[in-house]
Amino acid sequence: MAQFIDTAKITVRSGNGGNGAVAFHREKYVAAGGPDGGDGGRGGDVILQVDGHMSTLMDFRYKRKYVAGNGMDGTGKRCTGKAGEDLVIKVPRGTVVRDAATNEIICDMSGDEPFVLCRGGKGGWGNQHFATPTRQVPNFAKAGLPGQSREVVLELKLLADVGLVGFPNVGKSTLLSVVSKAQPKIANYHFTTLFPNLGVVWVDEGVSFVLADIPGIIEGASEGAGLGHDFLRHIDRCRLLIHVVDVSGSEGRDPVEDFEAIQAELREYSPELASRRMIVAGNKVDIAADRAPLEALKAHVEALGMPFFEISAAAHRGTRELMYAAARELEHLPPITVYEPTYVAPEPQVDTSAPVEITHEDGVWTVESPWVQRLMANTNFGDFESRSWFDKMLRQSGLYERLEEMGIQDGDTVDLYGLEFEYQR
Repeated sequence: MAQFIDTAKITVRSGNGGNGAVAFHREKYVAAGGPDGGDGGRGGDVILQVDGHMSTLMDFRYKRKYVAGNGMDGTGKRCTGKAGEDLVIKVPRGTVVRDAATNEIICDMSGDEPFVLCRGGKGGWGNQHFATPTRQVPNFAKAGLPGQSREVVLELKLLADVGLVGFPNVGKSTLLSVVSKAQPKIANYHFTTLFPNLGVVWVDEGVSFVLADIPGIIEGASEGAGLGHDFLRHIDRCRLLIHVVDVSGSEGRDPVEDFEAIQAELREYSPELASRRMIVAGNKVDIAADRAPLEALKAHVEALGMPFFEISAAAHRGTRELMYAAARELEHLPPITVYEPTYVAPEPQVDTSAPVEITHEDGVWTVESPWVQRLMANTNFGDFESRSWFDKMLRQSGLYERLEEMGIQDGDTVDLYGLEFEYQR
């Protein structure tokens, strides 16, 4: 049996933008053709896409680094470089993507819409963009922006309406096989189920739901014991829980103690999960030699306000009534949880320690510095937020304060590598 993989940590990086070209038009009989360096191509994005045929994160166990294509550099004759190839990463439906450093949710891949995890860097401008009446031969171009890089954790949370919970070997897999067309592996030993199984339960015309057989939970599971800890997360999305308890007494266990032990593990893992609507199914009634433990469990759970059903999954007894009850409960419960993003991208930092050269000639203040050039390369001047961040970086660097000390006045022109604007205090 293939190992079930439900978490994975990967590193992804989008492509770098290509550099702009420095080139000049050269053609016979055409004097001073001017700059015609083309722009660099955009770097490829890293895109997440749901694949309905995937059920585990096994593919990410062996490959941990994913890189999209870089954009090509621009060339002469105003030719833009070829864009980098996007990288599409397929994930199972229900995959929650978290930032590895903060554990904050970036996205929940439960729908069919693709998600851009890392955007490719923009291509740099060629020197054709920097020609002005006073600078007719610009010998510089913009470098392409670097791609984004991030480390993320993929966490698979099954999309099921109803989850079967309980100790190992209480008959959950048998119940799933009886009420749906799922064919889980079934045997008379603990931990037959090593990964969650899903089945669709058809109740009536237009009424059906997804049922998940969650691997058996044991005491201490919320602290990492056994298999249960690895799979408790799969119950997170279930709208309704069916707690299956062995009431046969064949293993000498007390059904009430078993019930309370599982409830304690659920509370330890998530108090919200423990308070979720639950139906209790006393299984294996057909082989119960003594009905006293069964009656004790029934009285216990009904006192807690939970419906109780006597069933025998192996003998197909009471299973249909249980599924009808589950369908009725689902009519009044909210839809499957979709996790909202909580991740906020950190603001990029800029090293402004390099010296700045400022010259004043003919009413134009020209500012030159390597960090200013890098700052411009990382700014999208077509976006208001990006322009605001650019202005904030200039103010924090002390550039405006230095210009005022040198005598700049409101309305004077400031030139930053071809970008001209009127200075306002």
